[in-house]
Amino acid sequence: MSWIILILSGVLEAVWATALSKSEGFTRPWPTAIFAVALLASMGGLAYALRSLPVGTAYAIWVGIGAALTVTYAMITGAEPASLLRIALILGIVACVVGLKLTH
Repeated sequence: MSWIILILSGVLEAVWATALSKSEGFTRPWPTAIFAVALLASMGGLAYALRSLPVGTAYAIWVGIGAALTVTYAMITGAEPASLLRIALILGIVACVVGLKLTH
């Protein structure tokens, strides 16, 4: 169960990071509200997962999922440029996250 919560928390990290950028310095109410809710849920899920998972592995996986999804969303929406090299590097992050899970 901890792994599922950790993965969902990593997804929520991407949600709050994206909402933070769209909040324009907390001046837009809806993105700010989404940021706050997703941040609390993401941190709460990470805290729950850390009850039974080692902190180094769990944190690296949480950050890796969040970073990979955040940059992927930004490339899909056109906020950041996409290139084969960037996609390969994101896949490298995903491979490392999977590797950490498999070696646990």
